[in-house]
Amino acid sequence: QVQLVESGGGLVQAGGSLQLSCAASGSIFSTHHMGWYRQAPGKQRDLVASITTNGFTNYADSVKGRFTISRDNAKKTVYLQMNSLKPEDTAAYYCNAKFYAGTWYDYWGQGTQVTVSS
Repeated sequence: QVQLVESGGGLVQAGGSLQLSCAASGSIFSTHHMGWYRQAPGKQRDLVASITTNGFTNYADSVKGRFTISRDNAKKTVYLQMNSLKPEDTAAYYCNAKFYAGTWYDYWGQGTQVTVSS
């Protein structure tokens, strides 16, 4: 079982930056692939960025070059550095952890709101 707690969301002007953090507890963090997803009102939840246990990263095309995902296994924390924010980045951001043990286990945080004003 994994518990995930996001923080760092807020209101920022377009062009600004925010860093989201996701603190994990309850399991061996280093064995979990981690990701950030976002969901705007009325839209589906989409992958923003992911990082594997080996540190390989993947980004949605819309955030490439602006967002950076990283992880600190010692602190059991995954980060999302968001630069050059745009109004269209406004959404609830969710932390996700995936773990394979014969089947995939999927865990979600409660979400943190990011609002970018124009």
